[in-house]
Amino acid sequence: QVQLVESGGGLVQPGGSLRLSCAASGIAFSINSMGWYRQAPGKQREFVATITPGGRTNYADFVKGRFSISRDSARKAVYLQMNSLKPEDTAVYYCAAASLYFTKGPDYWGQGTQVTVSS
Repeated sequence: QVQLVESGGGLVQPGGSLRLSCAASGIAFSINSMGWYRQAPGKQREFVATITPGGRTNYADFVKGRFSISRDSARKAVYLQMNSLKPEDTAVYYCAAASLYFTKGPDYWGQGTQVTVSS
């Protein structure tokens, strides 16, 4: 059974930082691309960042220079370091996995973790 379990969300002030974690089980982590998506209230879920099995990263324009995705194969985990957070970053953040690449979108989703950026 595939499980993607996110953690690390919470309330943070504008300009602050958070680090999201996602623990994966039930998948061949070494051959899966991993990624983060988000969904704000009243909006569609959108791509944030992905990382391939080889470590190549891809970011949405609105997070470039502020967010950083990384993966730890030994721990079967993927991380999203979020800096310089803005109120518009408020959303539920979802961990996702895809066999090899996200060419056809995610194969698996986590339950999501809430990130709220507010003073």
